[in-house]
Amino acid sequence: MLRLLSRFLGFGLLASAFAALVIDGTRSIAAGEVMTTPLGAVAFALFPTKFPLLQPAVERHLHPWLWDPALINLLLAPASALLGGLGSLLFAASLRRALTN
Repeated sequence: MLRLLSRFLGFGLLASAFAALVIDGTRSIAAGEVMTTPLGAVAFALFPTKFPLLQPAVERHLHPWLWDPALINLLLAPASALLGGLGSLLFAASLRRALTN
């Protein structure tokens, strides 16, 4: 059951990464320069009321150091790369291992 869920989420994330890559490619061709969509812009588009509350919550409840260098760099990274990497990891975790005896 867990393997099925991992495979389903991995496939969904890989499909999302491919869609983000197509959108970024189209925007790059139209602009004549490389343009990528950062993960923060995607998160803000999905959760417009909750996303601005993320920074104060992380700084207050976890640690201010976690927000500034770590999460800011993660939110500025291209969405297609992060979604594709996470999807690949989840999909690879769902594969059966060969028994070697």
